Amino acid sequence: MRIRGMALQFTIIGVLLAAVTAATELPIAKPGCQEDRCGNVRIPYPFGTGEDCYYDPQFLITCNHTFNPPKAFLGEGNLNVTEITLDGKLRLMQYIAKDCYNPAGARTSRNRPWINLPVQGPYVFSDTDNMLVAIGCDTYAVMQGIREDKSDTYMVGCVSKCSNKKYVPNTCSGIGCCQTSLAKGIKYFDVSLSSYDNHTGIWEFNRCSFAFMIEEKQFSFFPSNLSDLEQVNKVPIIVDWSIGRNNCETLEKNKMSNACQGQSKCYDPENGSGYICKCLDGYQGNPYLPNGCRNINECSDPKVAHNCSHNCIDTEGNYTCSCPKGYHGDGRIDGERCIRNRSSVIQVAVGIGAGLTSLLMGITWLYWGYSKWKLMKLKEKFFRQNGGLLLEQQLSRREGPVTETAKIFSAAELEKATDKYHESRILGRGGFGTVYKGTLTDGRTVAIKKSKTIDHSQIEQFINEVVVLYQINHRNVVKLLGCCLETEVPLLVYEYVANGTLYDHIHDKSKVSAFTWEMRLKIASETAGVLSYLHSAASVPIIHRDVKSTNILLDNSYTVKVSDFGTSRLIPLDQDELSTMVQGTLGYLDPEYFHTSQLTDKSDVYSFGVVLVELLTGMKAISFDRPEGERNLSAYFLCALKEDRLVHILQDCMVNQDNIRQLKEVANIAKKCLRVKGEERPNMKKVAMELEGLRTSAKHPWTNDELYVEETEYLLGESVETVRSEEMAGTSAGYHSLYLMQSQGDGR
Repeated sequence: MRIRGMALQFTIIGVLLAAVTAATELPIAKPGCQEDRCGNVRIPYPFGTGEDCYYDPQFLITCNHTFNPPKAFLGEGNLNVTEITLDGKLRLMQYIAKDCYNPAGARTSRNRPWINLPVQGPYVFSDTDNMLVAIGCDTYAVMQGIREDKSDTYMVGCVSKCSNKKYVPNTCSGIGCCQTSLAKGIKYFDVSLSSYDNHTGIWEFNRCSFAFMIEEKQFSFFPSNLSDLEQVNKVPIIVDWSIGRNNCETLEKNKMSNACQGQSKCYDPENGSGYICKCLDGYQGNPYLPNGCRNINECSDPKVAHNCSHNCIDTEGNYTCSCPKGYHGDGRIDGERCIRNRSSVIQVAVGIGAGLTSLLMGITWLYWGYSKWKLMKLKEKFFRQNGGLLLEQQLSRREGPVTETAKIFSAAELEKATDKYHESRILGRGGFGTVYKGTLTDGRTVAIKKSKTIDHSQIEQFINEVVVLYQINHRNVVKLLGCCLETEVPLLVYEYVANGTLYDHIHDKSKVSAFTWEMRLKIASETAGVLSYLHSAASVPIIHRDVKSTNILLDNSYTVKVSDFGTSRLIPLDQDELSTMVQGTLGYLDPEYFHTSQLTDKSDVYSFGVVLVELLTGMKAISFDRPEGERNLSAYFLCALKEDRLVHILQDCMVNQDNIRQLKEVANIAKKCLRVKGEERPNMKKVAMELEGLRTSAKHPWTNDELYVEETEYLLGESVETVRSEEMAGTSAGYHSLYLMQSQGDGR
C-alpha cells in the first residue's frame, strides 16, 4: 500500500517533525496562552484551544485527551486535524468509500463518507492539493459537492474497469485506478460508489471498489491496492483557510483593520474568500502575533543563501556586503566584486592575464561547443521521450494525403504566447492535459494543449491525436496548426474557437434563451456531417470514440468545430470493427461496445444520438440530481417516446407550432441512433442526409412536404413508415437492457 498519508505513517512523521523543529521554531501561540500543541500537532495563532487564545470562535481547536497521544479536532466537530500551517493549509483525515461483494455478486458492505466544513467558517477544500481517486476493476465513482457561495451543486466522477490484474499498471491511468481534479470553493462533498457487474469474475483479486478525496502528494498507485485498501480506513486531505470574508483590496479601500501584525503583509488566497498574512521578505515567524515576524540573520542562517563574495553584514530585514581591508567594490557576487587596490601586484596580474587570454578563449569555445552539444542531446531525448520516432513511423505508414505541413513551434515561442502558461490563460482541463489560450507573434490567437507528465500509454494517446488530425481535412474539425516536442511534456497547437462548447450553450441558463432550435438543428446537421466524413470520406476511416457535447466547439457564427481526437482510432479499409480497451464518457458510451469491446462506427452513432437528445431536451447525459428513473438521459428519452410523452420532455424555450414536426423528426432520428444493437442503427451518412433534409425544408417552407418525404424515402432506400414499424418492433426489447445496464445504482 503506497498511500503515504496512512494514519500510521502520518503519526510517525508527525512525531519526528515535532522532535526536530520544536527547539528551533519561534513561539506561535497568542501571548498568555501556554498550550500551543495538541499531541503531535502544533497550533499556531489565529488558532487556539481555549477562550481568548484564538482569533475568533471559527478558529477553535478542541484537544481530546482521551486519545494517546491526544488528537486535535476542528471546532467542536469530529474533523481530525493532523497539521496546521501559517500559509493557509489544514491537513485532515477522511474516511474511504468502500463497496464490497461476495463471490455470488451480493453486496457485503458499503459506506458513503462525507465532510461538511463549517458553513460560516473560512474553510474550503483545496483544489490544487487534492484530487478524487477511484480504485477497482469494476468501479465508477461520483463525488458531489456544494460550492462556497451555494450557487451550484458540483459533481465529478470517473470510471475504472479491467478484467485481469496482470494488465493493471503501476500508475493511476484508468485501468484499475482513475483520478480527476476538483473545482475551487467546495465546502461540502460526499463520495458514492457503484459497480457494473458486482465484481463477479474479478472477485478473487478485487472484492471491493474504493473512492476517496486525497492529498495528491500523499498518493501513488500500485496493483496491490486492489486488495490491501480493505485494511485502510482514512486518508489525508488538505483544507484551505483564511481570515474573514473580505479580500485585501476591499480592506484597504474601506480603510478596515486586518489581522496582519508588524513586518507582515496582507495576501489574497488562491482558493476561497478572505485573506491571509505573510511575513515580509527578510522576516520569519507568525504574522498574526505582535512582533511575531522577526528578522532573519541571512549571514549566519545556513538555510538562507546570501549574495556576498566576502563579508556579510546582517541588517534589519536584509543584509549588506563589504570587502576586506585592501580591497574595494560592493562585495556582491552578481555585482562589482572585491578588487585589490592598485599596486605593483596589478601590473603583474595584467601580464599574467594577457598570457592566459588565449587559453581562456579556447576553454570558452570548448565550453560553448559542449553546451550546444548537451542542449542538442537534451532536445533529442525529449523528442524520443515524447514519441517523435513513433510519430515519424505513423506518418510514414499513412495511406492518405496530409492536409498541409504543420509548423514545429519552439518552446520559447509557446511560453511567450501563454505568458509562461499563466493560470489566467487556462481554457480547460482534461484527463490528459490542460488547454491554454495563446497569442502568437503574428497576432493569431491559438489554443495550446499541454499534456501532463505522461507514461507510455499517454504518449500513444498524444501521437494518435496528431496522426488522426493529419488525416482530416474538413471545415468542421478543429484545425491542428503544429506541435512542439522539444519540451519535457508534448504540446499541440490548434486554431482557437472563441464561442465555447455546445455543452455550455445547452446547460448554461444564461445562454439557453438565445439558443434557438434553428441553431441547434444547424449544429446537429454539421456534427453529423463531420462524423459521416470521418467514417466514410476520410482517406482512412476514423472512429472518434468520444462524441459528446463538451467536444463540440462553436465559433462566433455557431459553426461546429469537433475536437479532442486523443482516443480516436484509424480503421483499416479491410476491417469493420476493432477490439480495444473500452474508453468513452459515462452516459454517451455505446452499450454494445461496453459489453463486447468491439469498436465500430455505430459506436459514434450511439454517442451522437445522446447529443441529439441533449439538444432536444436541454438535459445532461447523466445527472444524479434527477429521480432514479430519469438519471440516464437516453433511457429516459426512449421511455418517454414509448409512452408518447415527447412534448413533455422537450426544452420549453424552443418549442412552437412551426417546428413541432421537425422536433418529432429529429427525435425519431435520435431514437434510431440509440438502438441497442449496432447493426440496427443507421450509419452517419444516412443520419447526416436526414438532418440536412430537415434543414432544407426549414429554409424553403414552400417545399411540398409530401413530395419532400417521397424524395427522401427514395434517396434513403426505405419509407418513413417502414422505419417507424421497424422501431416499434425493435426498440422495446433493447430499451430494457439499455436501461438496466446504464442505470445501475447511483451509490446512494
